[in-house]
Amino acid sequence: MFNNTRQAMAWVHTWFGLVLGLVLMLVFFFGALSVFDREIDRWAIPASRFAPQPMPSFDQVLRPVFEDLQPSAASRQFLRDKVAEPLPDYFDRPARWGAYTTHRDPVLSVFAGFEVPHAYDPEQLAWGTRTIDPRDGRALPDDHLKIGSQFFYPLHYSLNLHWMSLGYWIVGAAALIMLVALISGVFMHRKLFRELFTFRPGKAQQRRLLDLHNLTGVVALPFHLMFSLTGLVIFAGIYFPVTHTQLDPLHELHEQLEEADTGLPHDRAGVTAPLASVDAMVAEAQRRWAARGMAGEVGFLMLQHIGDANGYVSIYRAGTDRIALTGEGIHFRASDGEVLREDPAPSAVARVDEFLTGLHLQHFRHWPLRWLYLFGGLTGAVCIATGLLFFVEKRKRQHARNGHPAARVVDALAVASITGMLIATLSILVANRLLPETLPGRGDWEQYCFWGSWLLALLHAGWRTAPTARAQPAPAWREQCWVIAVLAVAAVLLNGLTTGDHLLRTVSNGHWPVAGIDLALLVSALVSARVAYQLRPVAVANANMGSGVRHD
Repeated sequence: MFNNTRQAMAWVHTWFGLVLGLVLMLVFFFGALSVFDREIDRWAIPASRFAPQPMPSFDQVLRPVFEDLQPSAASRQFLRDKVAEPLPDYFDRPARWGAYTTHRDPVLSVFAGFEVPHAYDPEQLAWGTRTIDPRDGRALPDDHLKIGSQFFYPLHYSLNLHWMSLGYWIVGAAALIMLVALISGVFMHRKLFRELFTFRPGKAQQRRLLDLHNLTGVVALPFHLMFSLTGLVIFAGIYFPVTHTQLDPLHELHEQLEEADTGLPHDRAGVTAPLASVDAMVAEAQRRWAARGMAGEVGFLMLQHIGDANGYVSIYRAGTDRIALTGEGIHFRASDGEVLREDPAPSAVARVDEFLTGLHLQHFRHWPLRWLYLFGGLTGAVCIATGLLFFVEKRKRQHARNGHPAARVVDALAVASITGMLIATLSILVANRLLPETLPGRGDWEQYCFWGSWLLALLHAGWRTAPTARAQPAPAWREQCWVIAVLAVAAVLLNGLTTGDHLLRTVSNGHWPVAGIDLALLVSALVSARVAYQLRPVAVANANMGSGVRHD
């Protein structure tokens, strides 16, 4: 079938890339946006537009919040068929309290797990969550969508398809194919260094697309390889669910051995006990971290077996001073604050896992590197997009001659996955600024706007790509580029009008998380308008020169 390995790799590269290219586009683009997910959150929720805050005092701020928490309506609904008797109106046995923050979070997410009476599974918990202002514990509306961290970020790794973990599996397959496409691409391009300097804007369209595809593929090749590999490593537990299948019968034995090894109680003692000052435990943990020469910000705080003699408090370091996602947890007895355990140094395998996970999730405090991540993600998206476009352009004339509809279908999908995805992204931002603050289920409506606008973009692409069947440019590309430009400018204007945080104000006040999003939107509008102008019907250009030739 193939004369040599290079031809075989070219076949693998083309068809594997096409099959899941649309998913990879989404994964790379929203992965790039997720680098600044907290900043997008601040843009989307004006009430959170203040400086990032450290973990607040547990005794003064967090404890009243936890004591007021109850399971959410969604959790109650989930549990209805998992209990032998009706759920109680009030859950009075909290099993777990937790709070998590990063160096970029102005608001704090807290959660509580409650024991469920008469549950078929005794380990089943009912969950409640709340977002608070860490300065005073004031609750923020829970139905206001954190667009960056709650929508764009999970879209990157799960497509927000949670049924049977389907989204994780699709993204995992796409990541695996991405690795195959990258490796086969290296085989195809024997002169990789030359590809860095081989972009010829004056050449024909197909040549320009291929040059840009090669350039963006080569310039960030290590980044693309690293992210494909580490993404698979992070979700290995889902793709190889050994602990939930083969090892599940050993679950209880494992927990007993873990309790014996760590000294951290697995079960309640059944004896009521008070809760000592958690702030004092945090101070002791920070003293111990400082003695080891490590920064002392608290990233994760968790209490187990609340109000019981076996209760304990686990305090984990934020670890923003290094790449590895490491916690250096210290655990205290809740009733008197005595140290029960200080996590030992990880094994060599655990260190590798922490490093790869931290490398992908970029929790570290390093802004230039964060911008490089954004560049790498967008470069990957451009590489895939130009690959799709090259595929369409290369076959367009051949399919037109044969009357084959495949090029039109692929072109419509390419329009929807490239410009349509940008339209959906901007639509959710515009909706965020237009929907009333008091609208019930406001976050759900924002998501409907996202998916609805993407569907409209797909329908428009299918309708306006008819010229592709005649080997002509599809006007859908140009029209959707204009829509992107208009939506991006509208988002900036609406932000200024509805919040008062217009660009002059945010830039002069140095409020860069909001100003940065607005500036990025304006740059996107300029680029889209420029591309739309470049894609104008040739007839117009020729008309200016006295020509009547029409290409559209």
